[in-house]
Amino acid sequence: MAEELKLLGSLSGVSPYVIRAQMALAVKGLAHDYLPEDLTRKSKLLLDSNPVHKSVPVLIHNGKPVCDSLVIVEYVDEAFPGGAAVLLPADPYHRAVARFWAAFIDSKVFPPCLAILKTAAAEAEEEKAAKVKETVEALQLVEGAFGECSKRKPFFGGDAVGYLDVVLGCYLCWFEGVSEIAGGVSPPLLDASRTPQLAAWAARFRSAADAVGCSVPRVDKVEAYLNNVLKPKWSAAAAASSH
Repeated sequence: MAEELKLLGSLSGVSPYVIRAQMALAVKGLAHDYLPEDLTRKSKLLLDSNPVHKSVPVLIHNGKPVCDSLVIVEYVDEAFPGGAAVLLPADPYHRAVARFWAAFIDSKVFPPCLAILKTAAAEAEEEKAAKVKETVEALQLVEGAFGECSKRKPFFGGDAVGYLDVVLGCYLCWFEGVSEIAGGVSPPLLDASRTPQLAAWAARFRSAADAVGCSVPRVDKVEAYLNNVLKPKWSAAAAASSH
C-alpha cells in the first residue's frame, strides 16, 4: 500500500511550527501534499482533523491526523524508520535530553523573541530591552546544550541534522527578523560575540535545509506577516483591553 501524506499548513509560509513539520518531512525524504489553510476561514478538513486546537500543522497519514509540530516530528521519525535520516537519538537518555531542550526552546526562547516585536510595535523600549535580554539569556543556555548534544560535531544531531536541529531551525527566520525589523537589536540575537556555536550552527543548518529543498524563509516574509496579521491582532487586543 502506497503511503499517503498530507500536511495542512499556513498561507503565510512563516509559521515556525509548520516550517518545523516541513523540515522534518524534508530531512526524512518524505514526499507529501502541502495543503495551505486560510486560517480566517478554516476548512472542514482542518476542523475535523484537529477539533481540539483547530490549528496547523496537521499531518494526515493514510487518513489519520497527527497534530502538534513536536508530535509530528517524532511521529515521522518513528513511522518511517527507514527514511533518509534518523531524527531522534537512539539512546533513551539522549532522547529525554533532546525532548527537554525542545520544550525549553518552545517555552523559553520563542515567546520572548516574539514579544520583542510586540513591544517594538508598541514603542515600549524598556520592555523591548528586557525581552531581548530574556531571549539572549535563553539562547545562551541552548548554546550550552549544543555543546552537550553535538559532541563537537556540526549539528545537535551529530554529523547530520537531527531532532533539535529541526526544533530550533524552524525559528531562524524569526530570530533574523527580530534583529532586522525591531530596531535597536544589536548585535543580532544569534551572534558570534554572544553565542558563537549557535551562530556557526545556524549557517550550517541553513545550508543543510537548502540541500533537502526546505529553505529557511526570507525575513521579508516575516515582516509582511508582522504588518498584515500580527500588528492588527495586537492593536485590536490592546483596544479591547482598554475598554
